[in-house]
Formats: sequence, structure tokens, C-alpha cells
Amino acid sequence: MILKNNVILITGGTSGLGLEMAKRFIGLGNQVIVCSRSLKKLEETKRLLPSVETYQCDISKEAERIQLYNRIMESFPKLNVFINNSAIVYRTDFLNDEKSYEKAVDEINTNLIAPIHLSKLFLNYLSAQSNTTLINITTGLVYIPRSIYPFYNATKSALHSFTQTLRHQLQNNQTKVIEVLFPAVNTPWHGGTPPKIAISPEKAIDEMITGLSKNKTEIRVAGVKKLYLLSRFFPKLAFRKMNAIE
Repeated sequence: MILKNNVILITGGTSGLGLEMAKRFIGLGNQVIVCSRSLKKLEETKRLLPSVETYQCDISKEAERIQLYNRIMESFPKLNVFINNSAIVYRTDFLNDEKSYEKAVDEINTNLIAPIHLSKLFLNYLSAQSNTTLINITTGLVYIPRSIYPFYNATKSALHSFTQTLRHQLQNNQTKVIEVLFPAVNTPWHGGTPPKIAISPEKAIDEMITGLSKNKTEIRVAGVKKLYLLSRFFPKLAFRKMNAIE
């Protein structure tokens, strides 16, 4: 992937990894657009990164996804990189949580249905352009799930599978389909209690950028490389170790 002079849209680009991506891509000489459901976070991001363009959008809602697509195409017809980054997570006990079904629906709509729909919308445009890239953000938990995230594991595993099949279907198309699999990262996603093994957002995005510069289609960041190997050769041990992490 060419890393400069792109027009890039990042969903969930106002905090954590998405914000770090926005900073880094702007620094490399790209036009960056971010969207978020939180107007406050969008305003904070605009103050931090004056050149960024912001749009308020709840991607879990179909009508707002369509509205986002129409607004972006009208304002940024040269868009050539789209990053499905936005995601939510519930830490829950499936059987004993009375709201577990509602939480599952919320996560599925945000983490899986939204990126699939947005990919469909934007690929209709991107596939007709040159130097275009679709990037889906997933996690090492697609290989070894953590039991405290019953729906997050499942949605990201499904997105991982979708990305692989989409890449195969588009193998004769000029649009690149890339997946970035992150380990635990010290971001607000963890609600102030990141696991001890969490790496910094800066290190995570450093490895992402390196992988993109090398034209990798699956970028396993930091500890995800080990998770992948453990899941293949020692799956039971890997599951025990993953679910013993504090």
C-alpha cells in the first residue's frame, strides 16, 4: 500500500487505535476523515487534529450508514482507503446477564453487520478507482477467544472469515483487502483496566504501518503472531493461558 497522498476514512477514529491511526496517517501526508457516534469525541479529535474531517454517525444503524456513504461520496470523491475500525465490547456472563441477548444484538450490529454493509457500499465505488484499499480491523482473539467477551470473539471471528473470502473474491480486482489483527492494546476499550500484556497504541500502529508498507494482506501485530501459532499446534493450552490472563 502506498502510504501517502491518500484520502482515508476511519470508522471509530476518535479514540484508542482509531485515533492513533488518524494521527499517523495525517503525519504521513494523507487526508483523513473520521466518524463516531459521539459528537463530543469528534470535537475533541478536531481540536487535537485540526486537519481531520469529522462526521457523526452511529454505524449500528443502517440509515446512518447509508447517509455517511452519501455524504462522503459527495464531499470526498477521491476517497481511496476505507478502514472498518469501529467496534464495541461487552464483558458479560451469558447465562446470568438478563441483557445478554440485547448486548449480543448490539455487538453483532456494530462489529459485524456494519462493516459488511459499509464494505458493500464503499466497494461499489472503490473497485472502480485506482490505488484503493479496504482494511478490516480484527484481533488475535479470532484464534483464541476470551470467555469474558462471548460476543466480541464471535463477531471478530466472523469478520476475519468474511475478510478472507472477500479477498479471494476480489483477487482479480485492483482493490486490496487487508486485515490487521491487534493484540491487547492499552486503550479506553478496556475501561481503564487493560491486561498486563497490553502494548501501547503507538507500538501497535507502528507494526500496522510496517505491514502496510510491505503490502501484507494479513498483518498480525506483536503477540498475535504467537497466538496464531499456539492456536494451530497447542489449542487447549492456548485457550487455558488466554483465559488465565489478568
